[in-house]
Amino acid sequence: MAKLTVEDLPLEGKKVLMRVDFNVPIKGGVVGDDNRIVAALPTIKYVIDHGGRAILFSHLGRIKKEEDKPGLSLRPVAERLSNLLNKPVTFVPVTEGKQLEDAIDNMKNGDVLLVQNTRYEDVKDGEYVKRESGNDPELGKYWASLGDVFVNDAFGTAHRKHASNVGIATNMPGKAAAGYLMEKEIKFLGDAVDNPERPFVAILGGAKVSDKIGVIDNLLDKADKIIIGGGMAYTFYAAKGIKVGNSLVEKDKIDVAKQILDKAGDKLVLPIDNVVADKFNNDADTKVVEGDIDDGWMALDVGPKSVEEFKNVLKDAKTVVWNGPMGVFEMPNFAKGTLEIGKFLGTLTDATTIVGGGDSTAAVKELGVADKLTHISTGGGASLTYLEGNELPGIAAISDK
Repeated sequence: MAKLTVEDLPLEGKKVLMRVDFNVPIKGGVVGDDNRIVAALPTIKYVIDHGGRAILFSHLGRIKKEEDKPGLSLRPVAERLSNLLNKPVTFVPVTEGKQLEDAIDNMKNGDVLLVQNTRYEDVKDGEYVKRESGNDPELGKYWASLGDVFVNDAFGTAHRKHASNVGIATNMPGKAAAGYLMEKEIKFLGDAVDNPERPFVAILGGAKVSDKIGVIDNLLDKADKIIIGGGMAYTFYAAKGIKVGNSLVEKDKIDVAKQILDKAGDKLVLPIDNVVADKFNNDADTKVVEGDIDDGWMALDVGPKSVEEFKNVLKDAKTVVWNGPMGVFEMPNFAKGTLEIGKFLGTLTDATTIVGGGDSTAAVKELGVADKLTHISTGGGASLTYLEGNELPGIAAISDK
């Protein structure tokens, strides 16, 4: 998939509209975790270093009523960005109109401007109208009219058809290109799915089979092995006739799990033992069991034999994609499986290792192995959509080379 990148665009003196992902936690008017802002810096710096005028768009949270707006202003983000860039960032507290247009007209080459939260447009006159998240054609056209070229660097929203990504790109008279972050996601996830170096192993965790059916189905044709962990493993157990006790099971997905098992043959690797607990609580009584899980007990993590089996599958891999935890990662007593897998991935120096999804990403960061991995995806939902083999509207709207 050859897409235009920011380096293919003429930037000198141009008004460069940029969709970034500044959807960061803010408490008491202060940005908590600024990782997403930091991740956008290389593209922003490239634009301003080459004489462009960077006009940034981002959403923040969900806005469904007028009262949501004050707590979801991007002003604190502008302040943090200004500190990181070590230069002023103009914050415009509106999303359309004369104040925004004048601020853009007053920009000089190398200036940076941040537009108010694009989702302010989802509520107009107290009504929830979803102009931004519903890709209102007039809004996309208006925003596109404010600039000369467009750079999309927000992979986290690439699976959504919004006015601030698809709307701007399709109405932009100039070209639409990928920023460095988007380019990296397209390269690593695209290569993993379409042209992996083998053996290619996918690790899929999380609570529900229903969230990952499309991914499993798509990857069965592409991966050499698929390791299954997390709550969804027990729907597969049920499909195989293994007792699951009080473990999480999607009863309406047992038949789907059976079909996947039939299709997968020996490609699917399930846990062989589990850490079970007598209640859903970090301080519950626990034990490790193989095979059947008794009534009154629930599996909350994969067991030590499973971890060794998974490592055995992974040790010769040349491409690994990991999305989703192996257990109830938010409880320390059931995080071991997830952390062990994360730690092991950090030792695979001869493989392309790609991690996506909140808990998997948190695990590798907690372990300090993030820098030993090839790529950490910035979009959980977007990376899943990609792994399902589906087109991402935000990427499709970027101009081809």
